[in-house]
Amino acid sequence: MYQKFHLSKKFDEMKLIGSWESIMGKSIASRTSKIYIKDKILFVKLSSAPLKNELLISKIKILELLEKEGAKGVVEDIRFL
Repeated sequence: MYQKFHLSKKFDEMKLIGSWESIMGKSIASRTSKIYIKDKILFVKLSSAPLKNELLISKIKILELLEKEGAKGVVEDIRFL
């Protein structure tokens, strides 16, 4: 049914956004104010500048964690706002 109505992509995106806390942990999730996906780019708005800097450094590792969670093909890049 998802494929018939072309909803599988949106469902995968929402599943990934919903599992952000389990992937990144409570401390990072509590400092995340907004998260959304647009054009295969995950946008994460953070309330902490030092955390943003740390996550920028760990961007490749975060992408690997997202792929393990099932985001392969859903997210190709991450932007921290």
